[in-house]
Order: sequence, then C-alpha cells, then structure tokens
Amino acid sequence: MKQETLATAAVCYGEILWDVLPDGPQPGGAPLNVAYHLNKMGVASGLISRIGDDTNGHKLEELMDNWGINKAFLQTDKEYATSQVLARMNNGNEVTYEIVFPVAWDFINEANRLKEQIKSSKYFIYGSLASRNDISRNTLIELLDIDAIKVFDINIRPPFINHSLLEILLTKADIVKFNEAELSMVQTMFSGSFDGEPQMVKFIQDRFNVPEIIVTKGEFGASYYKNDEAHHIWGNEIKVTDTIGSGDSFLAAFIASHYLSDQPKDILMKAIAMGGFIATKKGGCPQYDISEYIEFKNQIFKT
Repeated sequence: MKQETLATAAVCYGEILWDVLPDGPQPGGAPLNVAYHLNKMGVASGLISRIGDDTNGHKLEELMDNWGINKAFLQTDKEYATSQVLARMNNGNEVTYEIVFPVAWDFINEANRLKEQIKSSKYFIYGSLASRNDISRNTLIELLDIDAIKVFDINIRPPFINHSLLEILLTKADIVKFNEAELSMVQTMFSGSFDGEPQMVKFIQDRFNVPEIIVTKGEFGASYYKNDEAHHIWGNEIKVTDTIGSGDSFLAAFIASHYLSDQPKDILMKAIAMGGFIATKKGGCPQYDISEYIEFKNQIFKT
C-alpha cells in the first residue's frame, strides 16, 4: 500500500491498464479514466486498483502522481503483471478490446484496510469488469457496505458477468449508468419490461431499489431518471476522433455536477458535453484545460 493520505471525495474501484492501440499505448481502464476527469473538474479522487512490480506499473504510478490522483489505495503485485488490453479500431472510431487474464488488478485485496481508508469519501464508483476474478470480486462486495453514494457503471463485458453477481452489484447501487444496449440486456437477464425506456427504467428502480438511473445514447444525448422524475437532453453531432473513455468522462462530469447539487438538466448537459468533448480527442485521458471543455459545452448548448 502506498502511504499518501490526501482526502478524496470520490474513490474509483477496478482496473488500471495500458490500452495497446495500433499507434501506441495509452493509459486506461474505466476507473482511472473517471478519476482523471473528476480531478480535472475539481473533485479530489482516488483509485483502488493493483499494478505489477514492473515498468508498465511504475509508469502508471508516475502518471497518477502527475495528475494528482490519490494512489494511497493502489496495491503492487509481485507475481502478476500490470494489465494490458489490446484495443482495435473498427469503422474508423469504434473500439473492440481483448482483455488479458489474469493480471494484477484481478487480485485487489485488503478490504478491511481499504474500508477504513475510504470511509469519509462521498462517492464510491465501480463497474462489473473488476469482478471477473474472485479475489477482486470479494473485495468489491465487502466495500459496497461503506456509507457512501455508490455509483455503478454497469459496463457489461461478457463473459465476465453473470446473473447472481449482477444482482448484487445492482442492489447495492444508488446510481446506475447504462447505455441502451445494457439496459436491454438487464431486462432480458431479469425478465423485465420491453414496453419502452421509462418502463424498463422503472423495472430496474423497483426490482433493485435504485433511486437514480442514467441512460446514455451517444449522439442522441442521455436521460436521467431520479425517483419519479425523468429528464432528457438531446446530444449534438460532433467530429469524433475516437470513443475511448467518452462514457467514463460523461460519468465523471455527472458525478462532479451531482456533487455540487446542480439541477438534473444541468447535470445532464455537463455530462453530455464532457462525453462529446473527450470524443473529439485521442484516448481516455487526453491533456486539456477545463476552460476548453467549458467553451465546448457553451458552443453545443448555446449557453
């Protein structure tokens, strides 16, 4: 365990890795991407993950230092290597992934110590991929008992998810982010509704007691269901460079705005703008100044 003690408002759990792209490696993993953008937006963030004791791991540590991401929760594995994912571009900008197994982040442990370290954090963000191995899965399930707003980015990647695990991860969540395909997949897995998006969302809210649900729709914007209210914002056409990390940046902007208790439609606009802004750039953690994002948001929403 690293020894930094920087307070964190948001803690992300799961994979940290290198996306090996045709034109070179890029740092990635949804939790790292979310933490990166949260920090950019002024929300102190940390990452619970595990790297190998190798060059790739040391480079990721250096990046976390440079980006100001709290690495007090980062573990080092002496046996398993730092994760690499082979990313392939299809049709110009869509990405498919070959996720190597096993790697260091499959062995995140020390749940009791982590619980103590993150007990004052306001948000705990997690996905389903980090549950593919029993050690990291069991650690995550223990951490889901902490007193924080738990945000589940469902991010279904077969075969690394199953019915019983997904039920646990959904039931523990306060906020869940779906894309349209994932929302439909969950209806199929749990015999839900196919009578339209509002009914599909209501099924999730009732079945798993999830008060807040986000549905992302790419260029068509997103919807935010909070208790009995529904909010919808249309997206705008943009020139896409690649889609790597776009959904993660959307979630980070959503959480940052949620943290400020913004109005639901303002939360959605900020999140949609950030997702679009990052899609105009290369990689999941591109260098940018927050003023560039604000200008982009003002342009697409004419504010």
